[in-house]
Parts: sequence; structure tokens; C-alpha cells
Amino acid sequence: MSAAGNKPRRVKERPTVWIKLADGTRLAARIWMPTDARKNPVPAILEYVPYRRRDSTAPRDALTHPYFAAQGYACVRLDMRGSGDSDAILHDEYSKQEHDDALEAIAWIAKQPWCTGKVGMMGISWGGFNALQVAARRPPALKAIITVASTDDRYADDIHFMGGCLINDHIEWASTMFAFNSRPPDPTVVGDRWRSLWLDRLNHNEPWLLKWMEHQRRDAQWTHGSVCEDYGAIQAAVYAVGGWADAYSNAVPRLLAGLTCPRKGLVGPWGHAYAHMAKPGPAIGFLAEAVRWWDHWLKDVDTGIMREPSYRAWMQDSVRPKAQYDERPGRWIAEPSWPSPNVTPRTYALNRGTIDDKAGAESPMILATPVTTGWAGGEWCPYGFESEMPTDQRDEDGASLTFDSGPLAERVEILGAPVVTLELAADKTCAFVAVRLNDVAPDGASTRVTYGLLNLTHRESHADPTPLVPGQRYRVRVRLNDIAHAFPPGHRIRVAVSENYFPLVFSSPEAVTLTVHAGACGLELPVRPPRRDDETLAPFGPPEHLPPMRVTEIEPASRARFCHRDIGAGITEVTIKRSRGKTRLEDIGLTLSAGCVDTHRIVDGDPSSMTSTSAWTVTLERGDWRIRTQTHLVLGATPTAFVINGTLQAFEGETRVFARTWDRTIPRDLV
Repeated sequence: MSAAGNKPRRVKERPTVWIKLADGTRLAARIWMPTDARKNPVPAILEYVPYRRRDSTAPRDALTHPYFAAQGYACVRLDMRGSGDSDAILHDEYSKQEHDDALEAIAWIAKQPWCTGKVGMMGISWGGFNALQVAARRPPALKAIITVASTDDRYADDIHFMGGCLINDHIEWASTMFAFNSRPPDPTVVGDRWRSLWLDRLNHNEPWLLKWMEHQRRDAQWTHGSVCEDYGAIQAAVYAVGGWADAYSNAVPRLLAGLTCPRKGLVGPWGHAYAHMAKPGPAIGFLAEAVRWWDHWLKDVDTGIMREPSYRAWMQDSVRPKAQYDERPGRWIAEPSWPSPNVTPRTYALNRGTIDDKAGAESPMILATPVTTGWAGGEWCPYGFESEMPTDQRDEDGASLTFDSGPLAERVEILGAPVVTLELAADKTCAFVAVRLNDVAPDGASTRVTYGLLNLTHRESHADPTPLVPGQRYRVRVRLNDIAHAFPPGHRIRVAVSENYFPLVFSSPEAVTLTVHAGACGLELPVRPPRRDDETLAPFGPPEHLPPMRVTEIEPASRARFCHRDIGAGITEVTIKRSRGKTRLEDIGLTLSAGCVDTHRIVDGDPSSMTSTSAWTVTLERGDWRIRTQTHLVLGATPTAFVINGTLQAFEGETRVFARTWDRTIPRDLV
């Protein structure tokens, strides 16, 4: 195993190293480094997340961090406060306290005798977020970061809201952290303190959903940690990585356009996973690519990486609609900069049922979408597992207003964010639109290419939304998610518009009828013709990583998605069952399991009947020590308020040692 021609160095691991902060809090770290690092100091790479370095992420970490250590780096996998074996309480995601702790940790790392004083940060999702956020705080030792599947905008483009619409991953994510925060530290690490630390966590484990639902518009809760507020604050070099199947691909081109520091962007076909182990494939030699980046910025080695195009993306070929893909056919393309002069907006008119080069006569079209429209839309953030991707869109298209091009005479490739402009009016003060761009095969199969959402009360501002005036006509611009896609000859391009998108989006307070003025609406596609330079791009190497750690699988992980329709009662339920399986980590003798069931329910004709329920069970076992926690969150609504119910129970063996319930009603704020 080697990268960039380096001879691998022998690696040692320190399973638990304590980093003591100024306030006395101790953070638990796991560190891999070359065995001779004290004689020959190395740069350091920090990954800083709340997902338990000793057990939960240990199998993944074992594939990645020792690889970098063998290439001459000290890799520090740090549990943030209130998680894993670290002290104190975790009160929210991306807090100022989290960032302050990171600054102290980076300063501590840089001063160690095994470190050269140069530090990088790397992470996926939460770790990608805080790499950007900490970089904006400019710790002197932090020279470069790799941010994977993250965002620069916590309100407009995160797991909470999309286009000002409340997305249901908001409650699923709140439920996940509610469950994760209920887990105890490991007694073999913290000793007899484990139980008092655990009970302290349980007593302070408020469902974050309560806080988040108090902030339904773009305010200080969300601008904090949104680096788009000041791109210039980041001076460290940034490598931003995403996947078209993931929920966070938009941030990569935005960062390339907004940052002023040295930067690169990479977007593959991947879901929410590191690119050397991601689906849909093809996976790449991401670790070797990362070493090229680290060598350049942390070791001053000219690897050539900064002479290559700044933006590289996977141009996806057309595929049949399917709930999961192992591979997405296509090819790598590249742009020297972003925005790119090689991408030209091509505008079309949306006439009555058609997409044309020129606008026809205006024609009002009435849209009253069934509340169940969207069940075939898949999940907001696919990880590459079964049943996550949007399936055939024909049922959804039939419940929506659709606009179709004629059969394409030639291949059309797009790279960037399509934009749909709508002239419309609503009969209620609060409404939203879901807009999809679909690839329609000659036999009618409809594959969703990309989509966008807009809460119409947020048409001018996410910070200061204003109610609609019923009957008044508005012109709104809906930006769809960035994508690279090739429409083949003979296929049609379709725009589909609905006012519901269940269960991905929480429904409007009341049933809404929209009037869309065809002939005054438009589509803008970011067209990028194929370039000869793409054929000369150096290929990525194959994916590589170290042998996995010793894990015994007792029960396999699984994921399934079901849609159940009670025709007589007019009730539709979408249920997602996620099991992380049951495994024993042989090196520490710990058995862990976790799983949840998410259920979204709605009654025909009544958008305010929607409820989302998420229930987790988590267990940790070693010999006679057996811990189980159970969490349950429900988000329901009336036309004027959101209703939240929650429960938390904790057990030692079969003895319940903790129980608490929450009930809260929070007014709807134009959502």
C-alpha cells in the first residue's frame, strides 16, 4: 500500500489519549502515527465528530486513518464533548463551544513533539461541516482541509430546510442525535465514572427538535456556522468533495465560486459516503488523492494537484429509474474554474404542456396536487443503500403539471443548476412548489434527474418571509439541485410541478390550489457541450484501504422502504426501517446494535393530518454489562401549529433507570 510513490512507514496506534481543555473538560482521542514520529515529526490530520471513535465509527476509521499514518501523518480521531468517552454535554450541532474546543485541540496537536506544527482537518457530513467552520476561525496551525458531503449554508441547503420548506429528514436527524446522545461512555476507558457521566447525559438530553422548530426562518440559529456568510474568512486550502446522489452536492460549486483561498472541487456519482467506499460507483482511489492534497499543503511537496483542473465531476449517462444503483455509467469531465465559460444557459418556454424554444399564448393551468404526491421521490439523503433513490416518476408526473420537450434530436449534457421560473397565484396565504426535472425514455419511463423546492412565502427572503395574497400573481424562481446529466437522443426533457411532495416535505397548513400561467413560465438549462480536454484527464486510481478490523457480524445491517395505502380510510404511510445490525468488536469485546423505524403518515385531502414518527433502539453489551436506550419522537401539526411529543427510556439490563417525556406546541411560521 502506497500513495504518490511514498514508502509506507510503520504505524502505531494510541487507542485513548486525553486532550484537556482550559475549562478542565477532557476530550478522548484515538491517534495513529508513524512509529518514529517523535524522532521524525509529521503533520497531523484531525477528524472531529460526535460518533464515538471507540466503537460506532471504529470499523470505518480503521480503513482510513492508518492509511494516512503510513504515509507520514499523525491522524487524530477526536470525540467532541458529550460524546463517546469525552466529558460534558453535547447541546447542539455546530455550536460555538464545539468550535472553541476544536481550536484548543488543534493548538494542542500542533505543539506535540510528534507534530511538525502543521494540521489539516478532514471529515464527512458533520466532520465536513466543522472543518469549514473551524477553518473560518483561522487557527494558525490549520493549513488545509478536506470537506466531504457538507454545506456552506445551514438554512438553505442542509438537513433542516430546503427552499424554506421543512424537510422530514429534520425530524429523522433530530431523532438520530436524540438516540446517539443517550449512549454512555465505555467503563473500560472512563472507569467507575461511566454511570454518573451517563446519567448526566440522560438528564440533559433534550430533543434538539424542540430548539430547531423555534427557528423556522433564516436567523442566527442557522447563520452561525454557515460559512457562506463570509467566504473570505477561510484562508486554509479547501478540497470540497460531494456526490450527485448525496444531498450536499450543491455546496461544492458554491464553494468554488465563493471562496478566495486555494480550492478544488470533486463530485462523483456517490451517495453520502467517502468516495473510496461509496455507491453508486464507480468508487475511486480517494485516499491516494487525499494524500496528494495533504503532501502539497502540509509537507510542501509538489504533487501536481494544484496544476490540475479546479473542478472535476462525473457526467452521468441516462439510466432507467431504479431505487438503488451499484454503478452509474458516465465519464469524468473537468473545468479549469467555476463558474465556467464552457457552460452556457439555454432558455426554453414552458407552454401549455410543452417545452418550446419560444413562448406561446398565456394559458392558466389549475394545480391541486393530491397530498400523497411524492411517495416515489426517494429519500432526501441517499447513502447508497437499497430503496433510497427515486423510482419511476410516472405516478408523480400524473399528479402534477408537466411540460415536455419533443424527442431530442441530439445528446444534451448539462452541468450546474437548472432553474425554473413560474408565474403563479395561490388561493391560500402559505404554499410551496416542488419542481422536478425528469428524463423521459421513449417508452415513457421517467427518471428524476434533479429537483428543487420553494416555500412561496420565502420567494423574496428566507429571513423575512411574507404571506401570499390569495389570487395575486407572482413570478418566482426555483433553483434546482446542481447536477451533471446527459439526455440522449430520442428522450424527452420533462418539468413536473406539484404543491405537495410527501413525505420528503412537511405539507402546507391547508389544501392549496395554484394557478400556473403557462406561456409566462420558463426553463433554463446549464448546457455544457463535450470537450476534447475531458478525454485527456488522468484517471483516478482504484479504491484502496487497509484490512478491516476484527468484527463479528451477529445480525446483518439492513434498510427497507415501504409505502402502504389504506384505500378505504384514505391513509398513506411511508415507512423506512434502518438497522445497523448487531456486531461484536473483538478487540474491545463490545457488542453493539442500533436501529430505527421512521413512519410518515397522511390522510387524503388533509395536509395538516401529516405526522412523522421516528423511534430508535440502541444497545451496548460486554459480559454482564448491558445498556439499552429507546427514543421516540413525533412531529405532528394543525393548520396553525406543530405538535411535538418525545420519550426517552434507558435500561441497565432489564431495569429501567431513566425515563422522561416531552410535549410541546410551537406555532407555524409560514411553513
